[in-house]
Amino acid sequence: MNVIDALECSEPGSLRLVGRPSPVRLPGEILVRPRRVGICGTDYHIFEGKHPFLNYPRVMGHELAVEVIETEEGSNFAVGDVAVVNPYLSCGHCIACRRGKPNCCTRIEVLGVHRDGGMTELLSLPEGNLIRAEGLSLDACATVEFLAIGAHAVRRSRARTGDRVLVVGAGPIGLGAALFAARAGASLTVMDRDPERLTAATTILGHVATVVADSGSAARIAELTGGDGFDIVFDATGNAESIQAGFGAVAHGGTYVLVSVVKGDISFTDAEFHRREMSLLGSRNAMTEDFSAVISAIREGAIPIDALITHRTALADAVEDLPRWAVQKHGLIKAIIEL
Repeated sequence: MNVIDALECSEPGSLRLVGRPSPVRLPGEILVRPRRVGICGTDYHIFEGKHPFLNYPRVMGHELAVEVIETEEGSNFAVGDVAVVNPYLSCGHCIACRRGKPNCCTRIEVLGVHRDGGMTELLSLPEGNLIRAEGLSLDACATVEFLAIGAHAVRRSRARTGDRVLVVGAGPIGLGAALFAARAGASLTVMDRDPERLTAATTILGHVATVVADSGSAARIAELTGGDGFDIVFDATGNAESIQAGFGAVAHGGTYVLVSVVKGDISFTDAEFHRREMSLLGSRNAMTEDFSAVISAIREGAIPIDALITHRTALADAVEDLPRWAVQKHGLIKAIIEL
């Protein structure tokens, strides 16, 4: 039996490189070698024990650029092809799938969350979860999934030219939402508690207004919007306090999109919510059209891949690097594991 290396989170706060049996390719699947694995906020939350939908031990990793190693006869992929992975494995039969929303399948399995993911040397996946990515580099392929989450949130919001949009949280997911809100023609403002991240956001996004999330942020928001608030607000912080504060930034008749996930309850003032006739939307994962939109944007040169990827490591080195990056965020936007 062949043994491969995998980075396992055995329990919160514990990472180790372990040997696991090489996966067996099942009918309808393709055997792939992960070549780039983006480290997501979800992975940090898993390591820290903050993820609400997880059992340990777990091999993390769902932002994947993979190389095809073995296929079955008649496959649309050939050995050596590089592909993007859609990490959302849906059942195809539940009410969400029947309504064309496999991203919120009632039985969904997300790679690296509900089942073991890509921080390993080999992986066998359903062919339908591989996406062709001709012309994209390995690095670019590894960014598609997290950018697709932002693209999906923007599509959910129905943002259009002239909308005033606030993105709260200038991490990778927030930057993805900001990039696609800008592509939709929105007037963009980004808010974060870290001034360094706001500086990085202006480098990536170009000329955008910024707000430091502090005691003066409400006054700054009023100044930027003439006291009206924003037509659309996206929260990508993963912070319950931030999510609750964001209700106050939404204009009358506006839309609030919750992209991030937190444990526990979120509360808001019902009378104020109704007074504004606010639309409150959840945005979960991404769909095929969102992946396609991101791949098209990358091909057009609209996504600054080199500015998004700031840190790199190897699979064995991630045992020490991932825990360190979970707390030391200086200069960090997106870290990737190279295999």
